[in-house]
Amino acid sequence: MRRLVALTAEREVIVLGGTGFLGRRVVRRLLDHGHRVGVGTRFPEKLARISARWEQEVRPIEINLSDTDSIWNALSGAGAVINCIGLYVETRADTFQSVHVDAARTVARCVRETENCKLVHVSGIGARRDSPSDYIRARAEGEEEVRSVCPAAIILRPSAMFSRDGAFFGDLDAIIRRLPVVPLFGDGATRLQPVFVGDVAEAACRVLDSDAATGTVFELGGPEIISYREIVKRLAARAGRRRLLLPVPFAIWRVLAVLANQLPNPPLTPAQVALMEKDNVVGGDVATFADLSLLPRSATAMDLV
Repeated sequence: MRRLVALTAEREVIVLGGTGFLGRRVVRRLLDHGHRVGVGTRFPEKLARISARWEQEVRPIEINLSDTDSIWNALSGAGAVINCIGLYVETRADTFQSVHVDAARTVARCVRETENCKLVHVSGIGARRDSPSDYIRARAEGEEEVRSVCPAAIILRPSAMFSRDGAFFGDLDAIIRRLPVVPLFGDGATRLQPVFVGDVAEAACRVLDSDAATGTVFELGGPEIISYREIVKRLAARAGRRRLLLPVPFAIWRVLAVLANQLPNPPLTPAQVALMEKDNVVGGDVATFADLSLLPRSATAMDLV
């Protein structure tokens, strides 16, 4: 069994998937908290394009999830690893199994073999082994593998994340402004607990400094639980539009998603449809933002919905 070199207390926090939607925010918050930060990515040249600050303060680390040695070398000596990598569309090179299960297991092994290294693994609310969705099952299996290999790992399960620059609500708002008829997922009754991505990033930073967080599962949802139909109605009212809401059975959505998934940049994926078939809200037997003394912001208060 190989053992990685342990460094001093000032070791880096390495963010895997640090150029992604959540990962970028995690990196920024870590820098604000005074951490040394490395970003593991297949495309290290992206860092300079994201921020001039990153070019000066963030260490790029080239990593290939299909190469086990690449992962071990990238994480050698880390003080903490935050795995934000997510895959919604499978390719020949990357599958849900290879990314969410196999690579997650390898990362956990690396952390376990590094002295005094913490692991934060980002999953999602609703991950479960009995799901008909390959994506959702892989997220659940990945969690199980991580906790089996590294029991001290901290699991973060955010709900649907939104941002100030339009993600989630912005995409839906664009559809509502353009189409006179807005299709709903099923009858639109699915309940969501949208969470601000910046609050999830802050939570990822705070768990690093909390001994009580060790081995804990956190489900992170915003302060409001809203049905999908209500979100659409609020966005239409905010835009000053009157729209016909058309219920569309999930069976039709699943077919559309399979067809769209063949496109280079699919506007809809089977994973997204599967996530909309079940309520996406915080459970009753897990830690939450409150355990981190964090008060999450609502999309309503931020005038986004």
